[in-house]
Amino acid sequence: MSDFIRLDAADNVVTVTKPTEAGQQIENTETGSLVPRGHKVATVHIKSGEAVRKYNQIIGYASEDIPPGTHVHTQNIEFRNTQADYEFSTDLRPVEPVAESARDTFMGYRRSNGKVGTRNYIAILTSVNCSATAARRIAQAFGPEELADYPNVDGVVAFVHGTGCGMAGDGEGFDALQRVMWGYARHPNHAGVLMVGLGCEMNQIEWLLEAMGIQSGPLFHAMNIQDVAGLQKTVDIGIEKVRAMLPEANKFQREPCPVSELCVALQCGGSDAWSGITANPALGYACDLLVAQGGTGVLAETPEIYGAEHLLTRRAVDEKTGKKLVNLVRWWEDYTARNKGSMDNNPSPGNKKGGLTTILEKSLGAAAKGGTTPLMGVYRYGEPVTAKGFTFMDSPGYDPASVTGQIASGCNLVAFTTGRGSAFGSKPSPCIKIATNSQMYERMTGDMDVNAGEMLLDGVSLEQKGREIYELLIRVASGEQSKSEAQGLGDYEFVPWQIGATM
Repeated sequence: MSDFIRLDAADNVVTVTKPTEAGQQIENTETGSLVPRGHKVATVHIKSGEAVRKYNQIIGYASEDIPPGTHVHTQNIEFRNTQADYEFSTDLRPVEPVAESARDTFMGYRRSNGKVGTRNYIAILTSVNCSATAARRIAQAFGPEELADYPNVDGVVAFVHGTGCGMAGDGEGFDALQRVMWGYARHPNHAGVLMVGLGCEMNQIEWLLEAMGIQSGPLFHAMNIQDVAGLQKTVDIGIEKVRAMLPEANKFQREPCPVSELCVALQCGGSDAWSGITANPALGYACDLLVAQGGTGVLAETPEIYGAEHLLTRRAVDEKTGKKLVNLVRWWEDYTARNKGSMDNNPSPGNKKGGLTTILEKSLGAAAKGGTTPLMGVYRYGEPVTAKGFTFMDSPGYDPASVTGQIASGCNLVAFTTGRGSAFGSKPSPCIKIATNSQMYERMTGDMDVNAGEMLLDGVSLEQKGREIYELLIRVASGEQSKSEAQGLGDYEFVPWQIGATM
C-alpha cells in the first residue's frame, strides 16, 4: 500500500500519496482514471447516505453508492451540519512540565509591564480609515537610512484598516475593534506607539485611552487630524514624535527570557489534504513542547474547527471552558444562517483542488495544530489571553483577520501551516510558514521555513519535525528572520474583523 496513506482502521477512505490509477491495489474498481495526489479513494463499498470516515471521524455522507477504488470527493460526498453529543473534560492528558531550572530560554525584550517581546517596533495605529494615509506617510519617513543609528529598532509600522466609522457605537463589532486597538497599543513587540485619528469618527481615541488607562508619555502619543489642523501638519508632527521615540526605543536590548513568555498563534491557510497528516500534527507536537515549558499556544478560526469541536471539548480543563467553545460554534451557525451562508463555505476552491472535500475534513486536520494538552481557556476575538497552555480564540477562518485577532490577544509569534502555498506574513509578530508537502516546499523555498513533507516519504518522524518547528520558533523569537519577515511582509496584513452593518 505504498501509494496510499491509511489513517485509522475505521476509515473507509485512504489518501493517495502520488497520482495513481484509481483502485491500484484495491479490488473491484469501476474506473481507471487518475486520482490526484492528496485525494481520497474508497477502500470498501460505501452505500448512499452512509457516513464517510477519515481520521476515524465523519467527514461527510455518500450522496451516491461509492464502490471500492472510486475517487471520493465533492462529486459523491455531501455535507451535513454536525449533530455532536458533547463531552467535557473526558480526554484530559496531564502535562509533564519541564522543571523551571531546566527550561529553555530565548533572547527577548523585557517591558516595564512584565511582558516580553520578540521584536522591537514603533507602531502607528489608526482609529479610522480616514487617518490611514497620514499613518502610512509617517511610517514611510523611516526607511533603512533613517533607522541606521537605531540597531535595536526593527522598524516603524503603520497599522491601518478600513473601518472605525459608519458603525454602531456599541455591540459586537465595536467591541471587537476596540479590543484589537487595545491589544496592538499594549503589545510587547511594540516599544512605542503613536495613535492617529481623524477626530469625528465613531471609534474615538479618547474613549479607548480612558478604557485602557493609558496616558501620553515618551513612548506613547495620540493626535487627531482635525485638532492638528490638517493632513500635512499631522504627518509633519507625527514624524517628529516618532523621531523623538527612536532613541528611547533603541534603549531596549535583548536578554535571556524563559520560553514560558512565548505566546504562539497557531494558524493555517491554503490547506490541502496533507495539512492534517503532516504539518498540523507536527505543529501540534511543537505546541505540546511549548506548553511543557510553560508557554502558550492559541488556536483560532472557529469555522475551521467545525466538526472537530467535540474533540476539543473533551480536552477542556472544565465544563465551563468547554461550553464556551460550544457557544462560539452555535453563534457561528446562527451568523452564517443570518447572512445566508453555510458552515461548509470552506474548503475554498484551492483547498478542494488539494484534496479537501468538506469543512468537517478540513476542521479535523486544522484542530491537530493544538496538540494534545488540555484546553485551558476560550477567548473572544482580540481578547487578552491570560491562561498558560493550549487555548482558543474566536475568529473567522480568513487568515489576515484571524491572525490580527491573535496578535491583539498577545501572540508574539505566529506559526502558519500551508499546503497550497500561502505568501502570508505578519507584523509586529514574526511568522514562520510550514509546508505540508515537499513538492510545494521546493516550488516556494523563498516563502517556506519548514518542510513537513519529509514526514510522508523520507522517514522523518512526527517528533523530529515537531521539535524542528519548536527550535525554529525559539530562534525566530530571538531575532532570526523568518522567510516572510525577510521579504518585508506584514504591513498590509492587519485586518480587524468587521462584524455588523456598515451604516
